[in-house]
Amino acid sequence: MSERIIIDAHVHLWEKQNGRAGGKPVYGVGNGIADFEGVRRQMMPPYMEDNSNTSERLIANMDYARVNMCVVTQEYIDGNQDGYLLKARKSYPDRFRICSLYEERDDFALEGFDGIKICAGRLKDSDLKKLLSVFKRIEASGKFVGLDLADGDAQTDDMQYIIDACPDLRVTIGHFGMVTTKGWQKQIALACNKNVYIESGGLTWLFHHEFYPYPSAVKAILEARDICGMDKLMWGSDYPRTMTDLTYRSALRFIEESPELSEAEKDAFLGENAVRFYKAEGLKPLPDIPNMLE
Repeated sequence: MSERIIIDAHVHLWEKQNGRAGGKPVYGVGNGIADFEGVRRQMMPPYMEDNSNTSERLIANMDYARVNMCVVTQEYIDGNQDGYLLKARKSYPDRFRICSLYEERDDFALEGFDGIKICAGRLKDSDLKKLLSVFKRIEASGKFVGLDLADGDAQTDDMQYIIDACPDLRVTIGHFGMVTTKGWQKQIALACNKNVYIESGGLTWLFHHEFYPYPSAVKAILEARDICGMDKLMWGSDYPRTMTDLTYRSALRFIEESPELSEAEKDAFLGENAVRFYKAEGLKPLPDIPNMLE
């Protein structure tokens, strides 16, 4: 296994899940199962039997997979986790970057956070141009904004307007532009702008029908590379939801073992680009922990 810096650009954390989806509450019922829109769904691995998705459990996975740092994002389905993420960042300052959650109010948090998450595809009004003052405030703070855009190109023109109006705004586009939906390349093309990057959180979910080693996911990475350049793409796992059917290490290994990507491209995708975007200089490769099967 090569010596490289590895950063996961898309994970979730919570002590207690308390979100909403489809107008109904989302909450844990035990053994990693959550009530989701009135249906019991395996939302996290069953070893999270108390439904607590804690920083300590994630760090154990990170150490085994040799992941130096994770970027913790948020979603409405988990509920606002600002308070817990501040605690995690304070306890493990070298292992996490954290995002506050924008909930269509002016009092979204900036202090203590590295970025702000906007679930753009779920906004009551999908017109991102109307949020220019929000983006301007984030730009002035020097923090980044993480966006999950509506499928395809529904919001890409609006986002280009924001990028043009906020030239110093640092932007990540999540879920690899929702790569399995029509028009996803328009989201990737936004990364042709100076301060815009793409992260692949949820890539194994989107290609779950194929499963390991996700050949179509690798092909999508190559297509995105040809659109915006490999230096604008970052790996993300979407832990813990994607861990219901694979291990954290497997979410990384399908990239490391792919013959379609050069070692330089793997280095860039798995860590070097994220070091630059998240200002995480000074990290050193973590030691490999052999498992009992090797």
